[in-house]
Amino acid sequence: MARLWIAFACALMLCPAQAEVTDASEAGFTSKHTLTITAPRSRVFEALTAQVGQWWDPRHSFGGSASAFTLEAKPGGCFCEALENGAVVHMRVVYVDGDRELRMRGELGPLQTMAVVGSMQFVLEDGPDGSTVLRYVYAVGGYHADGLGGISAAVDLVQLGQLQRLKRFIETGSPETVKST
Repeated sequence: MARLWIAFACALMLCPAQAEVTDASEAGFTSKHTLTITAPRSRVFEALTAQVGQWWDPRHSFGGSASAFTLEAKPGGCFCEALENGAVVHMRVVYVDGDRELRMRGELGPLQTMAVVGSMQFVLEDGPDGSTVLRYVYAVGGYHADGLGGISAAVDLVQLGQLQRLKRFIETGSPETVKST
């Protein structure tokens, strides 16, 4: 858990350059991103769901292993993480429309310790030349003693990083950023 708070704090310090928070208040916030991924919609949906353990950033886990993540793409399905002595339910699937849309409810990482609820939506649309346009929204609302507006940019940055890892995984086979020499 300490590792998650450290990563969260680091993201907060770096966030102004990349934040795409569309609204924020003490009661909640909405984060939106749109990415074009060079792959057909069915491939993007498969990677998003069935292969989450291959692209998820292990720095944003409770157990330190991306391969411990699973996502069951069906109503009531679990976006879960297996732990050595237990498990974490990160979110529950509430809506699936083939490979076009996925909606989940729940709170990720440090948000689980707050009196909040999160709603996440992935809409996949056919793009030009066989690509897919992924539209992402994460809306969080509720109560935290320090308010929620101040953490919105950090949450947004972490989520953008996850989406970029998904895109790289699909397009290159690896979620890692290629380091230039």
